[in-house]
Amino acid sequence: MRANPLTTVRNLGILAHVDAGKTTVTERILFTTGTTHKRGEVHDGTTVTDFDPQERDRGITIFAAAVSCTWADHRINLIDTPGHVDFADEVERSLRVLDGAVAVFDAVAGVEPQSESVWRQADRHGVPRIAFVNKMDRAGADLDTAVASIRERLHPVPLVVQLPIGAEDGFTGVVDLPRMRALVWADGADTAEEGPVPDTLREEAARRRRLLEEAVAERHPAALEEFCDRETLTAATLTEALRDLTRTGDGVVVLCGSAYRNRGVEPLLDAVVAYLPSPLDVPAVRGTHDGTERERPADPAAPMAALAFKVNATPTGRLTYLRVYSGTIEKGDAVWDAGTRRTERVGRILRVRADRHDPLERAVAGDIVAVVGLKSARAGSTLCAPDAPLLLEPPGGPEPVVHVAVEARRATDTDRLASALARLTEEDPSLAVRTDPETGQTVLSGMGELHLEVAMERVRREHGLEVSVGRPGVAYRETVGEGVVDFVYRHVKQDGGAGQFAHVVLDVEPWERDTEGGDGFVFRSAVVGGRVPQEYVRAVEAGCRDALAEGPLGGHPVTGLRVTLTDGQTHVKDSSDTAFRTAGRFGLRDALRASAMVLLEPVVEVTVTVPEDGLGGVLGDLAARRGRVTGSDTRGGAAVVTATVPLAELFGYATRLRSRTQGRGTFTARPTGYAPAPVATAGTTTR
Repeated sequence: MRANPLTTVRNLGILAHVDAGKTTVTERILFTTGTTHKRGEVHDGTTVTDFDPQERDRGITIFAAAVSCTWADHRINLIDTPGHVDFADEVERSLRVLDGAVAVFDAVAGVEPQSESVWRQADRHGVPRIAFVNKMDRAGADLDTAVASIRERLHPVPLVVQLPIGAEDGFTGVVDLPRMRALVWADGADTAEEGPVPDTLREEAARRRRLLEEAVAERHPAALEEFCDRETLTAATLTEALRDLTRTGDGVVVLCGSAYRNRGVEPLLDAVVAYLPSPLDVPAVRGTHDGTERERPADPAAPMAALAFKVNATPTGRLTYLRVYSGTIEKGDAVWDAGTRRTERVGRILRVRADRHDPLERAVAGDIVAVVGLKSARAGSTLCAPDAPLLLEPPGGPEPVVHVAVEARRATDTDRLASALARLTEEDPSLAVRTDPETGQTVLSGMGELHLEVAMERVRREHGLEVSVGRPGVAYRETVGEGVVDFVYRHVKQDGGAGQFAHVVLDVEPWERDTEGGDGFVFRSAVVGGRVPQEYVRAVEAGCRDALAEGPLGGHPVTGLRVTLTDGQTHVKDSSDTAFRTAGRFGLRDALRASAMVLLEPVVEVTVTVPEDGLGGVLGDLAARRGRVTGSDTRGGAAVVTATVPLAELFGYATRLRSRTQGRGTFTARPTGYAPAPVATAGTTTR
């Protein structure tokens, strides 16, 4: 239905904590709008948006799914986002391309941990929201308590526009406060019956409408003027003011219902149309070209600019999901990838209905579509008209914090595994793959244990690979605590022909890394009188470097030492570069065995953000992990702690932190170097 002007387009996301019912809300929206003809259910795996086998098996949303539907002559492009914290990057990339959102809350639990996380993400992107308090038919459901938790924990101004009719299992409908009309759903009915407010609720409805009027008038000048003149607000004025407050972020309209029982979905759709912004109501997208900032209006006639926010490899081809911000893109068009600086050709353009697609001839400003045929585009790529280049800011995302070592069970599958992992990271930018130069292991990094578990299951299902997953090795180092002086090593070898002879005397001492030399090892010669020719001195240094590959404690690389060649002896016939290199290697090896060695472990700096009431437990846990707190601060009601922690102690920390803070804690980590490990560790770290 491309005849819709931009004013009748809504690009919105469904945000919530896992199990708050957002996928059911999405499924009921599709059913109510006539997009589907059967109600999809999470519990029996028949949902449209959770179409991936793992999503249906686990009963949770893992991948953001885009769907399009029509309501009241408006095109609604809707993205159902994951609610589990491990998939927050899917939410981040979706929010980057949305104009509005529906935040779904459980009427019993109210604000839950991931509710806070996705709300903060939406705040960062300035996405206007309305709230839907779901599961009003559950035992213990309470709209007022849920709204209080929204106000206290998320700090918006909630503007409640409905009054429930009935409670818990007796919940049958709502009073629409702006219009003062009752909407009631009979058992099994797909649509509401509209009528007057029940007598038993008339007084309470009038009181709540008055509270709504006062809250709106306090924040909206035009509404205040009418309220002062008439001491009330018309439904039209109230609706207009609620629209303005929603779009500026000065208020959050709150509705309620039971998506599972199909009660409250129609007024929710009406609210999406009435209150959330169209592409014309949000600021024009801004980007850069040649260092100059430029703006593109949401106009189909403007130069084309679009942002790729998701890539998905399917049996029918590689799909690139785009938000078109300006201009028009047609099938067969050449487009410029501003990141890779390559021209690509658009194959097909598809209107997305989760795992089903309708072909389009073109997409225009305001559309969210999928494109087939783009080879270089990744999530975050800018696609634009070749004659009007523009680079848009890509979606941001946190660094991966959980790591596993991955290995194909059959050596012949190693290349196939590398290809499978490369495809995973292409589709999901929050995954990262690297080969550890110290251990040789392939390390897969992600946002949490479930995230990595899902990734590995995809490797098994989609690529038919058997994979072993384990804890990645820690790249320990060894250094000299107390060295040796005048350590003598003599290399003599006689096999009947030309022999080998080299005699070296070495001093070994600790040396601060990067003080000199830059690589943690310094070699110098103090030989006098030419007793060791210069070419043999260089051979001794090369041999010493060979010896640094494996230290005496556990076979780890050695760093932080200075070796001085103080004396030596040569043989006229049997000395050679090879002999002196061998003497350097084995001489330093034995000298290190005679030295007091220290095991070094990698240390990272972590920045932990937690609710203030969870600070004590987090500090205790860091101490138990041999962490050293280096700073703390308070920002917006959250405690921020900085500490240095041994890398070996961070395995499992992401899961532990979430458990201690009910999912409300987050952390980032960055390597800072090495520090001495406890003596007890030295015997357990053989390479």
